[in-house]
Amino acid sequence: MSDAGQYGAYCEDAAYTRTGNESWREIGMDRLREMEVFVAIVDSGSFTSASEKLGLSTAAVSRALNSLEARTGAQLLARTTRSVRPTDAGVAYLDACRHVLDAVADAEANIGAFHIKPVGTLTISAPVLFGQRFVAPLVNAFALRYPDVSIHAVYVDRTTRLLDEGVDVAIRIGHLGDPTTFAVPLGFVRRRTYAAPAYLQTRGEPVHPRELTRHDCVSFTGVTNPLEWVFRDRGARLPVRLQPRMIVDLAPAAIAAASDGVGITQLLSYQATPEVLGRRLRPILKAFEPEPVPVNMLHVERRGASGKIRAFLEFVTEALRTNPHLRSEDRLRSAVRGKRPPAHRD
Repeated sequence: MSDAGQYGAYCEDAAYTRTGNESWREIGMDRLREMEVFVAIVDSGSFTSASEKLGLSTAAVSRALNSLEARTGAQLLARTTRSVRPTDAGVAYLDACRHVLDAVADAEANIGAFHIKPVGTLTISAPVLFGQRFVAPLVNAFALRYPDVSIHAVYVDRTTRLLDEGVDVAIRIGHLGDPTTFAVPLGFVRRRTYAAPAYLQTRGEPVHPRELTRHDCVSFTGVTNPLEWVFRDRGARLPVRLQPRMIVDLAPAAIAAASDGVGITQLLSYQATPEVLGRRLRPILKAFEPEPVPVNMLHVERRGASGKIRAFLEFVTEALRTNPHLRSEDRLRSAVRGKRPPAHRD
């Protein structure tokens, strides 16, 4: 019988009832299974989908959740006829469940998976310019080290849906909102406003974001809302409505237009680094920059669940975390000049 079948049979037979003669081992196994059921309900969004994922009946899934809520003394899920979502207590407990289940998965994987050679097809996605500059060299090195892994690299300036599009690992720039994925933090980048020195000499440099309404602007849809750029003023969010002279959907097009003096643009800090160093672009309105944007590496499997994914995460994580473009500006200047970065942590 498969693991799912054994799991389902156990749940149906035991019906999550306990007696005074139960061993601590049996109780511990019940708790892990109840946690798996709870996580599966949240990740899949319904009792029915969770039951299909785990190979259980819907009644068994419901009994497992009821047992878990009775034991914790808290309502973990808010149910309606159309949706299931975690309560505040459920959100807090969900994180704890994931840590416990990940620890168990890691322990099991470490027993036999460390010496298994990664094989299969690995699908990776990343933003175009970030992928070309920072991810592609690491992907190439990974392919050389693991010849039995085939690589499908997708570089697009849109949010890829991992489960729906069959993506194993995705580099995501921005705040996360998908509870079905696991995130590996890599660092931060800045959203900055740039203009060519020649443009500023002709049109003048704006000293406040609201002055942008009197300037020509180039909106890059991969970074900003084309009709609204967001800044911060004295700690508060400051949106500025625009009528852009040009709207583009690729970073190189925005960079080229701004460098040629077409107008002012907003980019992520790493995108304009060569042009800033070459003095073709200059950052402006730095006092009004919004908060840093997080960069994460997402995957849909727990650590150790797949040899190819685990190997790729281990291969690229440290390299990306130490990339100066994902760290402070001081470290970036030091790296460009070949100097050792300061010892403080960001």
